[in-house]
Amino acid sequence: MGRIGNAQTYSEVQRPQKTFETLLRVWFYLRRQKIALIFTAIMVVGTVCLDLIGPFLLGRVIDGHIITRNLNGLLQILVLMLLVYLSSGSLYLLQSYVMAGAAQRTMRDLRADLFSTLLHMPLNFFDRRSHGELMSRLTSDVENINQVLSNCVAQIVSGSLSTVGVAIAMFFINPRLAAVSVVTISLLTILGNRWLAAKTRIRFRVQQAALGRLYGFMEETIGVQKVVKAYGQEKAFTTQFDVVNEDFRHSGIRAQSYSGLTGPMMNTIHNTAYAIVAGVGGYMAVFGMTTVGVIAMFISYTRQFGRPMNEIAILYNMLQSAMAGAERVFDIIDETPEVDAHHVDLVQKIQGDVLFDCVSFSYQKDVPVLKEVTLHARPGQTIALIGPTGAGKTTIVNLLTRFYETDSGKIQIDGRDIRDIPKVELRQQLGIVLQDTFLFSGTVKENIRYGRLDANDEEIVEAARLSNADTFIHLLPNGYDTLLTERGSNLSHGQRQMLAIARAILADPAILILDEATSSVDTRTERHIQEAMHRLMEGRTSFVIAHRLSTIRGADKILVINHGEVTERGTHAELLAKKGFYWRMSVSHQEESPKPERVLLEDDAAICVLENEL
Repeated sequence: MGRIGNAQTYSEVQRPQKTFETLLRVWFYLRRQKIALIFTAIMVVGTVCLDLIGPFLLGRVIDGHIITRNLNGLLQILVLMLLVYLSSGSLYLLQSYVMAGAAQRTMRDLRADLFSTLLHMPLNFFDRRSHGELMSRLTSDVENINQVLSNCVAQIVSGSLSTVGVAIAMFFINPRLAAVSVVTISLLTILGNRWLAAKTRIRFRVQQAALGRLYGFMEETIGVQKVVKAYGQEKAFTTQFDVVNEDFRHSGIRAQSYSGLTGPMMNTIHNTAYAIVAGVGGYMAVFGMTTVGVIAMFISYTRQFGRPMNEIAILYNMLQSAMAGAERVFDIIDETPEVDAHHVDLVQKIQGDVLFDCVSFSYQKDVPVLKEVTLHARPGQTIALIGPTGAGKTTIVNLLTRFYETDSGKIQIDGRDIRDIPKVELRQQLGIVLQDTFLFSGTVKENIRYGRLDANDEEIVEAARLSNADTFIHLLPNGYDTLLTERGSNLSHGQRQMLAIARAILADPAILILDEATSSVDTRTERHIQEAMHRLMEGRTSFVIAHRLSTIRGADKILVINHGEVTERGTHAELLAKKGFYWRMSVSHQEESPKPERVLLEDDAAICVLENEL
């Protein structure tokens, strides 16, 4: 088995050039939380001021009370220091809470925009992207941004203000010691981070890409468990997962290794700075140029000056991961949405006159699927599409529903180009039952009601009765209120198709599209569904795709599609008379149809059952 996805290497991932643009776009979302940001800013200023007061009081304690042995003054100033530090801690907690709320609301808006963008993407967008990789952007990438906004924004602002405030305080108290402290820490920090930052961000982008491939593989594997087990491919898929998982492990090690260097490197830098400040301060104290209290004050200020720089350096690595995720999120948001009518022009009830005029289409460039297809369906006619697999039958209805846009030619409904009809309005007039039935998590009643959300319970039951679903629904544990699991996996394939047919019946469309609608239903149930379908198709234009010739024999017009072209057209009798492709298919079906079988019933009466495909 081949490896899923295309593994990216570091050489394949270019260093992003949109850092400032991405930051501005994140800020565009964050600035909507004005009240929370204002409160956070006020609390940040408060904590910075309180943090500046603490070391100053420490110096006063040493010089004014400990050295002079003033116990009363010492107790008073210690109480004041306790109040300062408690107030500072309380403001830190409060600003973290407020900022976390602002970050969550910001991520809510960003997720909503991302999800809305995905809903408005054309189907070919999903054809070329892994679903797991898209899920990674909706979850992991957005969460990385959330972590930065929740934990980093206030700390970066607070750290920047604290660094400036501490520097001003130190230069005001003792310019010489201040110069030693500021220059030492700043120079060492800049050199260290300049080397580290160049190696971090690209590795986080590679890590996120590898995570997307891992999500994609896991989602795909979980979705095809029946196939995996049916063919005994558990070991092969485990091996394949190990490859993808190992790729993510390697990228994670490289990204986290460089990120993990920040803390130890900054600790080394700050410890070196403390030693230098202590040594210079001790020398100055010996010669009477400063006091012990000032040295203690400067050591504390040096720690405060270096701590925000250390935190900012560590947060910078988190920011690298978040910006990598943000760029991936905005890459999706910036995708071109589905092409739609330029103006909202509500469509009246469609009569159902459908014209394909020299329509050509290809999913991939230079690989045509349809070649100048022309067909005309008058209101109320049933048009059957038949042909070998891959001939282009489903593509025709995909173009009619505007799931894809034509490369050339035009499609008209009631004389109007469908590209001039808003997609929502167009699809409200179409009833679609696809070969691949999809049911949502929810009750049976809710799944049928997707056909028309304003339908009442009586209308839902009637639609189920017409599709022959009512009988099996009453056998379910809770009837119409029975909860379906994801994709309706607790129903048989045939039952799922009957619910999809009931959904289409409830929609009461002007045009019906039935793509192998009865392909997974047993023969007896198929007869009941066909009776309901015939009643439903009366007065409606219908496009029916089928492999069973018995389902299309009564169509007003049958089109044989082969290699993307309409090779034959006519009624069932006309096509048999031509003795072409359709005739050969019918002969083949006759030869494959089952011979009469003897079936014994409970009363021992014997009957003959013959299922003739014609």
